[in-house]
Amino acid sequence: MLTSTQTPGGLNWLDLGTPDVDAAVAFYGAVFGWEFASAGPGAGGYGFLRKDGRTVAAVGPLTEEGASSAWTVYFRSVDADATARAVEQAGGTVRFPPVEVFTAGRMAGFTDPTGAEFAVWEPRDTDGLELFNEPGSVSWIELYTTDGPAAKAFYRSVLAWETRDMPMGGGVTYTIAGPAGGGERTMHGGMLQLGQEHLDAGSGSEWHPYVEVEDCDGTVARAVGAGATVIIPVMDAPGVGRIAMLLDPFGAPFAVITSAPR
Repeated sequence: MLTSTQTPGGLNWLDLGTPDVDAAVAFYGAVFGWEFASAGPGAGGYGFLRKDGRTVAAVGPLTEEGASSAWTVYFRSVDADATARAVEQAGGTVRFPPVEVFTAGRMAGFTDPTGAEFAVWEPRDTDGLELFNEPGSVSWIELYTTDGPAAKAFYRSVLAWETRDMPMGGGVTYTIAGPAGGGERTMHGGMLQLGQEHLDAGSGSEWHPYVEVEDCDGTVARAVGAGATVIIPVMDAPGVGRIAMLLDPFGAPFAVITSAPR
């Protein structure tokens, strides 16, 4: 579970790129009770998704040519320019270089060596997400990757993460990851090597968020009723909780979890 959005290298922001902002807002409002607040007339349709008045994510129109609807995870950087150099040195790609976002902060977009897109945020006036780990907010992130060892090496190099492998049986290993120095307390996400059947089917690397919910089954039913597609049905993950994975009406993957009591 997330412990902070203020740790360098840790999850700091989350936004959705979608071809129809109004429809996406309606969908996520129906599923999680999120409300939309515009970032202003100069923001190009970008705005904040809020739960009980606190920002849990953001949403905006697709801006990159050929982009598909997807959630983007942002990690906190103390120097976005230095992070961009580190990405290139570690074999990643700079999709767009660091740019000023009014007085809110600076952002940059990257692609890791396995093809997964992510971004960094260098905060100024906007520090980060205001609500996490509580029902209706992100509590975990996950990377499906075509090359687990390459992904682990990359993020350890660029964001100074610690990683720990957890064998799951059947030759499958789940890797938990997070900013160095905090041990499991600061682990904010996981990495999973895609199986050969997924690789053969053309699946690529991607990050997706987990949203904490009070009732996983009820949330999935509500999401399907609002137009979502289930790709991993509701299941129990021992010691973790009850989880499911879906595609929103425009194809952006996300997961929901009712965490096991701690």
